[in-house]
Amino acid sequence: MTEVLIMMGSESDRTIMATAGETLAELGITYALEVSSAHRQPRRTKALVEKATADGTKVFICGAGMAAHLAGVVASLTDRPVIGVPLSGSELSGLDSLLSTVQMPRGVPVATVAVGKHGAINAAILAAQIIAVGNDEVRKRIQKRRGAE
Repeated sequence: MTEVLIMMGSESDRTIMATAGETLAELGITYALEVSSAHRQPRRTKALVEKATADGTKVFICGAGMAAHLAGVVASLTDRPVIGVPLSGSELSGLDSLLSTVQMPRGVPVATVAVGKHGAINAAILAAQIIAVGNDEVRKRIQKRRGAE
């Protein structure tokens, strides 16, 4: 089972979002990476979220730039926690993405982290903390990581 599904809106987002995967791997959490645009591939996005939810994925991490609708669309399709990573993709250096990700309507929450690579890493740690609520081994690995930083 994949515990975390990392989604990104574009292949160009892979380098940054891969850091979330690396962080999850360091914490012993299984993950998968998928590219699916909320705008260009809405049916694919819906199918990925529905399959992951049915297969027991616990947390979704979504990275997107500019309009950054991916996290909100994913949150509308699942009752699992969704963490949005705003990415820089325009002249606004990610501010547009940050505002799009954080401003979700009532009832469709998206946890939002910092723009870019630091946000991707923090999203992975937050996903691990969510999983750790019911998993003492993950909790211990998080504590060990914090002691090393």
